[in-house]
Amino acid sequence: MNGIWKGKLVMEPGGCFPVYNIELQIQIGGIKITGASYHYSDTTNFVKEEFEGVYDSVAKSMIIDELKVATFHIPADCIPCIKKYSLSFHTDGREEQLRGTWTGKTMDNKSNCPPGTIVMTRIQKSAFKPDIAPVLIQRKNELVKEIYVDTGSIKLDFYDNGQIDGDTISVYVNNMPVVSRRLLTAKPITTYVKIDLRRLQHEVIMVGENLGSIPPNTALMIVNAGDKRYQLYLTSDDKRNALVRFIYEKPK
Repeated sequence: MNGIWKGKLVMEPGGCFPVYNIELQIQIGGIKITGASYHYSDTTNFVKEEFEGVYDSVAKSMIIDELKVATFHIPADCIPCIKKYSLSFHTDGREEQLRGTWTGKTMDNKSNCPPGTIVMTRIQKSAFKPDIAPVLIQRKNELVKEIYVDTGSIKLDFYDNGQIDGDTISVYVNNMPVVSRRLLTAKPITTYVKIDLRRLQHEVIMVGENLGSIPPNTALMIVNAGDKRYQLYLTSDDKRNALVRFIYEKPK
């Protein structure tokens, strides 16, 4: 479920616009959801909000609560709405969707927003320029390996490399967080890279959030890409992150 989802948020009569574009940038760690939402008619007329939520991995459903408005640029007679979403995951094997309903209150908490429905599909690139995490700018992103793949989905498993010593990592795919401050153990931290034919190179960066009891922060990453399997050893400290680049090649 990690990643960017875009679709239409439909209101009952009474809203500022009958139909809104919506983008959710979702990050899941365990059952906890964090991220940012954009409600917009275009990229110059939008509301950005921060949210938290709870994920049910069995039902593949989630409850998301927007917490606050981060910024907005909308007509003077419109008031941003703080929303709550109830969403579930659906797929036909080709397209992935999040569908559900939402309710909300105006930012001034004086009135309810007209409720509505929402349908979103997974996308690879935000309509808005993403905020790049400072740790990706302040440290050197050191290339470990370039891997050529011919599949649309890559599975990544992260383990502690050797003795379990309290190493904690975050993982970014194309500068978007997909794993946040997870402890490396003998059990895998699993995430996926979805290949979009409009973007043939995808970068995975592992950030060591601490040095553990045995510096530096080290991880074993197992890559499963179709019938190919790779085993990489990644190292990160307060000056460098570990970068792996995946390059798509059309199957022969």
